[in-house]
Amino acid sequence: MFFKSKKQEKNETDKNLQVNVDLEIVTKMNQEFAVSLDLNDTLKTALQVIIARINAEAANIFLINDKKKKFECIASLHQNYLDEYELDLKDGVMGKAVQDRKCVRVGNVRKDVREIAEFYFDLDNKTNFTTYSVLCSPLIAANDCIGVIHCLNKKTNDKLFIEDDRKLLETLSAPAALAIRNAKMAKEMIEKNKIQKEVEIVGEIQRSLLSQNKKEDFPIAGINIPAKVVSGDFYNFSDLGEGRYGFGVADVSGKGIKSSLLMSKASSLYRCLSKTMFSTSELLMLLNNEICETISRGMFVTMLVGIYDSNKKELKLSSAGHEPPLILKKDGSFSTFEEAGPPLGIMAKTKYNETTIGFDESSMYIFTDGITEIKDPKGEMLGSDGFKDYIKKYQEKPNNERLKIIIDDIINSGKIQKDDLTILVVDSK
Repeated sequence: MFFKSKKQEKNETDKNLQVNVDLEIVTKMNQEFAVSLDLNDTLKTALQVIIARINAEAANIFLINDKKKKFECIASLHQNYLDEYELDLKDGVMGKAVQDRKCVRVGNVRKDVREIAEFYFDLDNKTNFTTYSVLCSPLIAANDCIGVIHCLNKKTNDKLFIEDDRKLLETLSAPAALAIRNAKMAKEMIEKNKIQKEVEIVGEIQRSLLSQNKKEDFPIAGINIPAKVVSGDFYNFSDLGEGRYGFGVADVSGKGIKSSLLMSKASSLYRCLSKTMFSTSELLMLLNNEICETISRGMFVTMLVGIYDSNKKELKLSSAGHEPPLILKKDGSFSTFEEAGPPLGIMAKTKYNETTIGFDESSMYIFTDGITEIKDPKGEMLGSDGFKDYIKKYQEKPNNERLKIIIDDIINSGKIQKDDLTILVVDSK
């Protein structure tokens, strides 16, 4: 019969106790990480727990930057300057750990293969650190490798890690990987929500720059339905006094925040200048010069501005490359105004023409190309003729209701909005 010595029994007891301690550590890590969605706190906690249990001199966490295809150190204990470097995904033991998807131990760097040794000699020179032994475990969560935990030098006389250390780090890296992934996703979501909130604020500012339709009888009304949160279109109108009314409609090239910011600038300039400048050609010239000073290359603004004089029954119009408006006459026929100079922002000191036309018992519809270029599921555009049909259909409605009804009908008929929809109507009094 085989009898265990007291020494063997003590070793087994110590080993079982250590296993229980390690299980407690893993359980504690899982509990702590479960309530931490702060990436920095998660990284700090992970490193502190691991470096204490592994009994390592230093440790760091490298995450994989998918866009750059590089390792980036985002947390480190007791090894300096790592945040200044990006490492290739194939470099050193970190590259090997990711490739093999398992924890790797380099017992003694100086006796290891040449490539590994040279990698650490180079890294040591940059960080003022001397590497003797290395443990590196991939961080795998949801079958996706997001980075590595990297431990350096055991706090023993020979400074060398043993196989049990490798197995332990492999065990500890699993809850750390899941926690880091969750915290990383939480951070990205917060950033995304922050950006979305900022975009929404830009959208609110834009809407505040649009003129509000009047409930009482007023000759002008407008509507803008952005394709997204922000818009590259705008319209504005105002009562200039003595029976005169100013108005403008514009469409900024491109989409997104850049276009919306240019739209906000153009709209603010127009609102400011149009109240004291009653020459439509001079107004466009000044707007163009201002926009040319700061506009990004390749961007431009199409715009139509006008003044309606209800006493003289006439319109003064100037266009900077904008869509020709549609003028519905009393007899049901349409005419248009096609004279136009180049869009704003193309060339400074451009001169624009001002045209005066009679305007009595008529309605003029100024719009952006999102209206006429809207398509049905078959890909057919509404076009100018299609838009005319909707104008005639709802012409008898009050202008402060008419435009919304027109756009609602266009959308409800199956047309798919992919661009901003903007219409401004001027009714002769």
